[in-house]
Amino acid sequence: MMRAVGLRELLNLGVVIARGDLQRYARGQDGFTARFEQRLARLVGVRHALTVNSGSNALIAALAAAGIGPGDEVLVPAYTWVSTALAPLAVGAVPVLVNIDESLTIDPQDIERKITPFTRAIVPVHMQNAVCDMDTIMAIARRHRLLVIEDACQAVGVRYKDRRVGGIGDLGVFSFNQHKNMSAGEGGAVLTNDDRWFERARMFHDPGAFIRGHAPTDEPLFSALNCRVSELTGAVLHAQLGRLEPMLGTLRARYPGVAQIFAGQPHCRPSPHNDPENAVALSVIFDDPQEAQAFGQTQGAGRLIDTGRHVFTNWEAVLNKRWFHERMNPHQWAPREIRYRAEDHQATLDILARTCRVSLGARYPAPVMWLQKERLRAAIARSAAQRVGAMA
Repeated sequence: MMRAVGLRELLNLGVVIARGDLQRYARGQDGFTARFEQRLARLVGVRHALTVNSGSNALIAALAAAGIGPGDEVLVPAYTWVSTALAPLAVGAVPVLVNIDESLTIDPQDIERKITPFTRAIVPVHMQNAVCDMDTIMAIARRHRLLVIEDACQAVGVRYKDRRVGGIGDLGVFSFNQHKNMSAGEGGAVLTNDDRWFERARMFHDPGAFIRGHAPTDEPLFSALNCRVSELTGAVLHAQLGRLEPMLGTLRARYPGVAQIFAGQPHCRPSPHNDPENAVALSVIFDDPQEAQAFGQTQGAGRLIDTGRHVFTNWEAVLNKRWFHERMNPHQWAPREIRYRAEDHQATLDILARTCRVSLGARYPAPVMWLQKERLRAAIARSAAQRVGAMA
């Protein structure tokens, strides 16, 4: 998704190397990482942003900061990168899988069905720049007194109505790996408006937090991991942040024209979007999974269930409840048995089997995008002709 790295990143990296200060704390608030965090917090509309070394560790740090732990259940969608399900296990909690709806995001109705007395948090995931129904999710969370840890790893910078994702839940997380809207190869961020949770996240991500000279806090120091980034990562991210909105603007402008290709078709339609006015991602849902499979062979498209890596049925370690040491396995102290059965999430599998993502060409120049639209039109026409032929 990200645009190609270039001269700005190279210049920033050159500055860091010339200074010889590769650690993020070496130059305090004048360093690239600190300035990136300040700009990111302003962009998202939150008080605090903390850069960490991966989206996975951002999730873990956010859960730890919020006090999620042994005996807790965390609701996660059955369609997401596996780290969303692994992160609760890393803090001693257990993930509970929730179906998605046709928007490809967590189904609020199934959230309600999966809540138990042991549920502590919901992790909605904005998949491939498609936003969750955050108004409904936040209302459910407040009604049941649950925390919302917003996984915006695949939607950095995207808007939901009048807000940016990652800044709507109690905490939010981003990823900056190679395939995200911004990339430093690896990296992530924790975002929140809560001062205490920010202090806890900062402690969790750095075992040397007590010597860093941060502002005094009443939060007791606890044992932690090392999830810090170097100033090299901060330099790359600082260079990329200015490109984010123009890229998303391109996707937003292209969405209506590409979506129109599929509108009114008798056998497929654009997937519903939880905020169509700000849509920067397009997928198409077919009536027949075989038609979706055929259309998914088109350049710039792909059937979602065929990618495998984001589908819960491929999360072997999660489904088999295996942990690095059995006595440390969170399922050992869970208050009830959590079952992971494919038949309980058939709704998710059915949607993924009938849905194809369609690229909006973030890196395509206009002439190439015109050719791509013609290719999509031809593919849909062929699909329709084959359907008619099969029915004759």
